[in-house]
Amino acid sequence: MKHIAIVNGPNLNLLGTRQPEIYGGQSFDDYFQGLQARWLGVTLTAFQSNVEGEIINELQRLAKSGTCDGIVLNAAAYSHTSIAIADTLKAIETPVILVHISNVFSRETERKTDLMAASARGLICGLGLSGYDLAVRALM
Repeated sequence: MKHIAIVNGPNLNLLGTRQPEIYGGQSFDDYFQGLQARWLGVTLTAFQSNVEGEIINELQRLAKSGTCDGIVLNAAAYSHTSIAIADTLKAIETPVILVHISNVFSRETERKTDLMAASARGLICGLGLSGYDLAVRALM
């Protein structure tokens, strides 16, 4: 059985209430339950933190565990600012697919640079929460 871990960054705990015109009206927890139901036979786990260091620790933990076959990472605003998380992706061998719910390339200038993209297997953006499903599919 494959294990795919989803790691979410800052403010993604507010999905469903935070700027629904950009991020939609569904909470991540509700979406995740449906995702698990679609991927029977795959162990899906989810982690969310608003703290950069906790995200780094989780990525390192998953990579060192030897049980994680792939990581779906939505580092949110840290995608555009965190050299530390980008360095973590360079240091681990577990394949990573990046997800952005919104199309960051059609938004503010500061969102158009993703410091992690060069170290990821792929990047999915602008497809809403369905980007997570596509990322899991890509890792399978």
